[in-house]
Amino acid sequence: MEKEKKTYEKGLWIGLAIGMIFVVVLTFVSVKVFCAISGEAIVLGNKKASTVRYTDVLDKETVEKVDELTEYLDVYYYEDYDKDALQDSLLEGLVDGVGDAYTMYYTPQEYADLQIDTTGNYYGIGAGLTQDIKTMVVTVSKVYAGTPAEEAGLLKDDIIVSVDGIDATSMELSNLVQLIRGEEGTTVHLEIYRSSTQEELEYDVPRRNVQIPSVTAEMLSDNIGYIQISEFQSNTYQEFCDYLTMLEQEGMQGLIVDLRDNPGGLLSSVVNILDVILPEGTVVYTEDKYGNRDTYKSDSSCINYPMVVLVNGNSASASEIFAGAIKDYDYGTLLGTTTFGKGIVQTIFPLEDGDALKVTTAKYYTPDGCNIHGTGIEPDVELEYEFLGPEGESYDKQYDNQLQEAIKMLSSN
Repeated sequence: MEKEKKTYEKGLWIGLAIGMIFVVVLTFVSVKVFCAISGEAIVLGNKKASTVRYTDVLDKETVEKVDELTEYLDVYYYEDYDKDALQDSLLEGLVDGVGDAYTMYYTPQEYADLQIDTTGNYYGIGAGLTQDIKTMVVTVSKVYAGTPAEEAGLLKDDIIVSVDGIDATSMELSNLVQLIRGEEGTTVHLEIYRSSTQEELEYDVPRRNVQIPSVTAEMLSDNIGYIQISEFQSNTYQEFCDYLTMLEQEGMQGLIVDLRDNPGGLLSSVVNILDVILPEGTVVYTEDKYGNRDTYKSDSSCINYPMVVLVNGNSASASEIFAGAIKDYDYGTLLGTTTFGKGIVQTIFPLEDGDALKVTTAKYYTPDGCNIHGTGIEPDVELEYEFLGPEGESYDKQYDNQLQEAIKMLSSN
């Protein structure tokens, strides 16, 4: 009797084992059939199963590899990791694989910060920055009046060495700017190198609500108006028109537009300004990979006094649209050094989760049909910047050789 009982139990366990194997095999086959028909993968995470649709990029092997890597991190990484950060990096890496420095993924926070950039209103220190695309060195291009940066003692041409202990050359400028900005009332620690005096300096700069105008203007000698555009933001067109009207009412006889160190900005902003300046015709057009063309034009109203446009190697994108149109229309003189050479257009696509994707969607062409991407625009008058003041003296317009040459050219007309 005991022997029969043991035989029965043994058979029961064998039957259960065979049944489980059958279920596993049946499930595996069913999953394979499902994936083959639907084009989706079933990914088993540490909490629940989910499906992922295969695409040309996210194919079966890639999904399995991501799952494999995640499992290794789950088991072997010595600390808990931030799942959200891992997912953000995955998305950023996907877009980075395109190989275009201007096509990028924005997290919800980064996209919110980007929208702040186009309005010029944020919590920061009030300094304009530029970055050498080859060396990644970050330089102060402008210190705005009445801001924490000015009060702390930062100067134009100071080199940012580090921000809160993080090497400034270790990241793109947009990411470094996010480190400098922060909550109102907090401070950011900056290490600075001042080449004019060969000093290494440190500042703890408070963050405040900073409203940065994108346009400044004044009347110089001989009734020559001076307008500096630091970036083409959403409010730049109105600021430009207001200052232009002011200078014209004061009797302006010639105009200097300073686009040095202007990284670009909104296409609509620069097109609207060119519409004020230029006579009727095309100011710029864009063309995508399908041959679709968008043309932007100005009307017949225009200015009728001589103009000099100051440019340099940091004048990029929308600044080059401005410079290219002025040059093609022969409506002013470009003075300075060859511009940056960014002749492509980006479109931002807001996504459902508050994030966004910026994609290079087209090339832009000057009115004469030139695409200057990678080459830039050569000035009519080549003149390297030279500071004419005493060593250690802070920037002043009277010591700016390019600006003084522009004044001389307009004064002789």
